[in-house]
Amino acid sequence: MTSDVRPDEDGAAAPPGRRRPSGDRVALRGDLRSALPDAGAAVVVTVLVFAFLWARMESGASDTVAVMPFMDDPGTYWMYLLSQAFGWSGLLWAWGTVMLGLLLSGPRPARLPVSRQVLERWHRTTSLTTMALMFAHALMFAAELVRYETKVDWAERLWVAFADTFVPGWYDSGTGQVAIPIGQGALYLAIPLGLLFYVRHRIGTNTWRRLHRFVIVVYVLSVWHTLLYGTSVWYGEWPRTVLWLLQLPVAVLLLLRLLRPARRAERLGSPGGGAARPGWWVRVAGRGAVAAVVVGLVVVVVSGRDGGRDRPTHPPATAPHAQETD
Repeated sequence: MTSDVRPDEDGAAAPPGRRRPSGDRVALRGDLRSALPDAGAAVVVTVLVFAFLWARMESGASDTVAVMPFMDDPGTYWMYLLSQAFGWSGLLWAWGTVMLGLLLSGPRPARLPVSRQVLERWHRTTSLTTMALMFAHALMFAAELVRYETKVDWAERLWVAFADTFVPGWYDSGTGQVAIPIGQGALYLAIPLGLLFYVRHRIGTNTWRRLHRFVIVVYVLSVWHTLLYGTSVWYGEWPRTVLWLLQLPVAVLLLLRLLRPARRAERLGSPGGGAARPGWWVRVAGRGAVAAVVVGLVVVVVSGRDGGRDRPTHPPATAPHAQETD
C-alpha cells in the first residue's frame, strides 16, 4: 500500500552517482523496524477499542448483543470482541495509509507538515501495520470459532475454524456467506500488493505501479465487509453514518488524484493527443465513476439512508454459525 511516485520514477533516469537500494531484504527489514512505533500505537488503539466493546457488552448497550443476544457475556466471547477490535483498528490504519498514498500520488500540496520522505515512510509503515491488523482480525475470528465448536474433536474444530475463516465460500451462515469472502478478498489482495513494493526492482517499476493501483480495491472491500458484517454498525444509526462520512475524503482525494496525477504520463490530455482512444475513454469513465461515488456519499450522509437495518423490537436469538455434530 505504498505510494506510486518516487523521486526518480517520473520517467527521468537516476543521477549517475546515485545508487538504488541493493536488495529488497534491507528495505523491508528497515521498514519493519520503523513500523514498530506505529504497530505499538495500533496495539494501544486495539486495546482501547476492546475495552470499549467489553464495557458496552457489560452495560447491555452493545449492538453486537442486540444482533446476537446469546453473546451477552464478554468473559466468554472475549476473542470475538478482540477480533472486532483488531478489525476496527485495521480499518482505521487502512484509512490512514490510503489517505497518505493518495496525498503522495495526487496533486502535491504547496506545504506539507513534514518532508515528503517522512510521509512516504509513514505510508509504508502504516501499510505493514494494516496487513498485520487484518491478519490478527481473521486469526481471532478463527480462534473464536475453535472455542465455539465444542461438539467435535480438536482436529475437526481446527479445520472448521480455518476453513470458515480463510477458505472463500466455505462459511455458510447468514450474511457471512457474502461478507466473509469479501473480507478474505481484501486480506489476500492486501498482502501481495503491499509487499510487491520491496521487489519492484525485480518485476519492474511500471509493472509494480500498475498492480499497486488495485490497493484501492483492497480498501473498498474492507469497508464493504465492515458495512455488511460489522455488528457495531449493523443498524441505520449514527455509527454507520459516521463510517460512510469517513469515506468522503478518501473519494475526494482519489478524484483529485485522477484529475491531477503527479505523474505527467497519467494525465488525461485529449483523445487526439496520441493516446489510444479506448484507453482515453476508460480513463474518462473512471473519473466519472469516482465523481459519482463522491456525490453518492454526500447523498448518503445528508439523507441518512445508509443501508443500515432497523433495530428489531425483539432481537433474534440464533447463533451466527451452527455447531458441527458427529
